[in-house]
Amino acid sequence: MKTTSPPPVLIRGFTLIELMVVVAIVGLLAALAYPAYESQLRKARRADARTALLDLAVRQERFFSINNTYTTSAANLGYGGSFPQDVLSGSTAHYRLDVTAASTTAFSLSATPTARQSADSCGSYALNQLGQQSNSANTLPSADCW
Repeated sequence: MKTTSPPPVLIRGFTLIELMVVVAIVGLLAALAYPAYESQLRKARRADARTALLDLAVRQERFFSINNTYTTSAANLGYGGSFPQDVLSGSTAHYRLDVTAASTTAFSLSATPTARQSADSCGSYALNQLGQQSNSANTLPSADCW
């Protein structure tokens, strides 16, 4: 009786070198993509701050049309509490909204970045009763930020 040995078993898989190459490529792609992702997040938070600032200006004008004066009171403008107010992006505040000055003829509003948004190159936003928009502590031109 002749004994036959089973055919050799082929083990298929990846070598450690192949896995390390894949990990290196994924790491490189992530390193390139993450800064772009962070930039887009900052840009979206900027849009939230500008929208909140413009909404506050509309509320000031509505208050002025009824009372013939501007106000620094958050309650008079339909907000709870007092100024400064947090501007939420999702569930996190990245800007603080404030009425920096108000009189019978003028107002000045600001949105100041907080937390991680403080690193944003557009800095703080400002708006007045004439609709003049500006930025402070910015490294980009105001026109690029607004």
